[in-house]
Amino acid sequence: MTNSLRPIGLGRYIAYALPAIPIAALTLPLYMIVPTFYSEVTGISLATLGSVLLLIRLFDAASDPIIGWFSDRYSPAFGRRRSLFVLSIPVTATAALMVFWPPTDAGVYYLFSWGVVLSVGHTATILPYTAWGAELATDYSGRSTVAAFRESATLAGTLLAIVLPFAVGLDSTLTFHGLAAVGVLVAVLLPVAGLIAVWCVAEPRNRSTRSVTLMQGVQALIGNYAFLRLLLAFVLNGLANAIPATLFLYFVSDRLDAPSMRGPLLFLYFICGIVGVPLAAWAAKIVGKHRAWCYAMGVACLVFAFSGFLDRGDVGPFAIICGFTGLLLGFDLALPASIQADVVDIDTATSGSQRTGIYFAAWSLATKFSLALAVGLVFPILQWSGFNAQAQGQSGAFALDVLSMLYAWLPIAFKLAAIGIMWNFPLDETAQHKLRQNIERSQKARSSSKTEHFAYPDVSE
Repeated sequence: MTNSLRPIGLGRYIAYALPAIPIAALTLPLYMIVPTFYSEVTGISLATLGSVLLLIRLFDAASDPIIGWFSDRYSPAFGRRRSLFVLSIPVTATAALMVFWPPTDAGVYYLFSWGVVLSVGHTATILPYTAWGAELATDYSGRSTVAAFRESATLAGTLLAIVLPFAVGLDSTLTFHGLAAVGVLVAVLLPVAGLIAVWCVAEPRNRSTRSVTLMQGVQALIGNYAFLRLLLAFVLNGLANAIPATLFLYFVSDRLDAPSMRGPLLFLYFICGIVGVPLAAWAAKIVGKHRAWCYAMGVACLVFAFSGFLDRGDVGPFAIICGFTGLLLGFDLALPASIQADVVDIDTATSGSQRTGIYFAAWSLATKFSLALAVGLVFPILQWSGFNAQAQGQSGAFALDVLSMLYAWLPIAFKLAAIGIMWNFPLDETAQHKLRQNIERSQKARSSSKTEHFAYPDVSE
């Protein structure tokens, strides 16, 4: 029988999910508020800021495969996932405080240096954490439940990251501002939540039956066509989400001329996202994970297209759009991560080594690539159009039209491509159950020579 998470109880679901709150409180400002804050308050130009952030992401990208590989190979008695997770927490917490609470003379070099430390620390925290969650349940539906708890906590942390900056204010580095408040929150809450999680939730058994060389591991990953297909769809959908996330604050402040509504609209979006997570888990049980995700992306395209027609004062219609797309955000958060855990089973069954860390490293790398590409793409275009980030309301009509097109319509093309890739995805509940049976037989045999390989469907269809 597969090892479902259900026997450990509701309390441990919650204990595992707790660190997602400070991790999310760190993640949203890092990718959404930090660019705006450093451009508006420190005066760094949009083009320079885009280049610096792109460099940070590229530098950070090199750490993903290293940390993922180390997470799979490092096996102390305390657990390979939990040990690395705990060791990373002080680095991540300290760097968050430095980036979010910069000195008054902070400039490009300060942002770059501490941004690199924070990005690498964040990777070392979140990679073993998500791999840990992927291994807590082994059945198709159980993984959706784990992801639902974690992503609900993620959205709760995101709401904290929205409320604090705008409640305290983001106008100056001379006083204790909202971004600094988030830094203090992460520095305190991440260690506390992390210790609760590792104290209450044991690490699952390593189901590897043999070790593989680096080259064998690379070959197995490249040969896992279901994973490559999912990864491509995830990158495209991630880019579609990253572009409006990067431009949201500018869109509300300059296009809608409603800077005071930035916080409330973000809050509405993410509170609806919390409602969307259990809705996604329910839909996955009805039509399967990949189809439920495709339906959600399709509806998101339809709803989001209307935002491109909005103009000054159209806060009400945009609030409705934020509510609907917030519900669909729950699908984007819960379902791809659950499918990712399933495609790792293909590798475990065929290679004999449970290498969740390296797979989630590739997953993390794809996320960062999408976010970096979004910033590197749209900020130079905005600057070319004449958009003025330092003077709200002073940009011309052409710049605002470009802002609207980038925000509302460019993401739709990427989402439609992701739907096309995932629509006939072959790894459903039946196929995943066969994979788990094969892995369990391999565990009992304790020998790679006795492994009965599972012939999974051709994903090229």
